[in-house]
Amino acid sequence: MSELQHQTWSRLNDLEYAPAPESRDIVSIRPNYGLFIDGQFTDPGSHQGFQTINPATEAPLATVALGSAADVSRAVISARRAYDQVWSQMPGKERAKYLFRIARLIQERSRELAVVETLDNGKPIRESRDVDVPLAAAHFFYYAGWADKLEHAGFGAQPRPLGVAGQIIPWNFPLLMAAWKLAPALAAGNTCVLKPAETTPLSALILAEILQQAEIPPGVVNIVTGDGSTGAALVSHPGVDKIAFTGSTEIGRRIQRELAPSGTHVTLELGGKGANIIFEDAPLDQAIEGIIDGIFFNQGHVCCAGSRLLVQESIADEVQRRLVRRIEQLRVGDPMDKNTDVGAINSAEQLSRIHELVDAGVAEGASRYSTTCTLPDKGFWFAPTVFTEVSQTHRIAREEIFGPVLSVLTFRTPEEAVAKANNTTYGLACGVWSEKGSRTLWVAERLRAGVIWSNTYNKFDPTSPFGGVRESGFGREGGRHGLEAYLNV
Repeated sequence: MSELQHQTWSRLNDLEYAPAPESRDIVSIRPNYGLFIDGQFTDPGSHQGFQTINPATEAPLATVALGSAADVSRAVISARRAYDQVWSQMPGKERAKYLFRIARLIQERSRELAVVETLDNGKPIRESRDVDVPLAAAHFFYYAGWADKLEHAGFGAQPRPLGVAGQIIPWNFPLLMAAWKLAPALAAGNTCVLKPAETTPLSALILAEILQQAEIPPGVVNIVTGDGSTGAALVSHPGVDKIAFTGSTEIGRRIQRELAPSGTHVTLELGGKGANIIFEDAPLDQAIEGIIDGIFFNQGHVCCAGSRLLVQESIADEVQRRLVRRIEQLRVGDPMDKNTDVGAINSAEQLSRIHELVDAGVAEGASRYSTTCTLPDKGFWFAPTVFTEVSQTHRIAREEIFGPVLSVLTFRTPEEAVAKANNTTYGLACGVWSEKGSRTLWVAERLRAGVIWSNTYNKFDPTSPFGGVRESGFGREGGRHGLEAYLNV
């Protein structure tokens, strides 16, 4: 590099991004939100509530109703009545009209939804705007197309809905997870009781307003906010025909144990410890971006995050050098700033969990590198972090961290890569990077995971099924396969 080139590069590195904050003015968050039951917002029977806060500032956003077992019963009764009298009797082409209407309204209110999602969750506005909201609308559009074609989905000549679906969604993708669950259930003719996560209920409550705008029949979708006790009441309710849960493996085990003796249908999408495998012939520039997207997207709050990086020994030093340089360029800070790459951790509880596992990684002998960014004084923050010299026995290589923390391991042969990738109790997703299609297919056939990406990572589409094996759960969401969980087949 010439002296002139070096000076130019140094000046470019010194450039700062000017703030580009998204305005909050488009959003009018109510001070209080009730439960959405039978097409109307209603107070909880106990008149109890809880506060949802902005994790980037710790400022309160709204007081939300805390649903009790009695409230859950009201919602289930409403859903059963709507199922028996209206929704299951309605021709598929008529159900499709409602789903199309919901999709269009999500698009019309997309900026508002993106701002609410970022305020309540902590993820960068760019991700809410460009990923979460468009994909949520796309799922309703896609399943609207299936509503009058169920007999052609491959599940029998006259597939029937299950009835009332209880759906419990996590805090990492609140609006998108609601769409993943509601859209196929409604297309198949089921009615729903949706329970959002305690820390991120607001986008689901805005979605309730959209359901009112779409004039969906009362009781077809009910939204009961609350904590773990609310979700437990929904799981144990005898009037529910199907439970769909996305969340931690620990809670998934409890649900499976409780429902095993019953006739309730269950699908579980649980944790993961995805392996991102980089072979020596991989396109490295592309692979580095795939690694970054695989672990730092949504602050690592992704069940299929590529939190284990397996790099072929011959290129390990080069990959680590490029990776350190790239993560130093990540902008950490205000999630409402359109320049931000990594936002706030969703809660103090989750931040504590990340610290615990990172401290364990250091104590067990792994080498830690964290970016030199300055973290805000208020809110819940964690700097993007990479561990090298990681052993498969280390907790950071075995346990799901659910944060912006990457563990780097090496391998020599494809057989060793497969063995290390499969050395986990999880089985949700993996990525394989190589210019050789034959090698990619050979590895993919031997990986025990529900989703495998080739030369990319974290790519989602409503037409493509998603789900895990082993302790990552069972059942599929998305695509034609996503209908099966809501049909009596």
